[in-house]
Amino acid sequence: MTAIETQELKGVTVKNLVVTVISTASIVASVMTTYFGLKGDISQIKSSQDTETRISNIRIKILEDNVALLQKEVDQIKLQQPGSQSVAKVFQR
Repeated sequence: MTAIETQELKGVTVKNLVVTVISTASIVASVMTTYFGLKGDISQIKSSQDTETRISNIRIKILEDNVALLQKEVDQIKLQQPGSQSVAKVFQR
């Protein structure tokens, strides 16, 4: 130990202060590393969720279009003369 490290200031040695400062810096660096890692992970999750939302919206739009087409076919069947042949043709598609 050097002479400055052995000096005390009301019961607190310079060595204790140095250890405290280095430990605090180490903890801060660890917390910051964890923070930025989590921030990146959250960003990736958000991007993934946005992509999934877009895909879901496209699927919903396709299903809505299919329902509209089916509704038109049902309306056409209702307008036709009642008969088993016209209904059978629709179900064969």
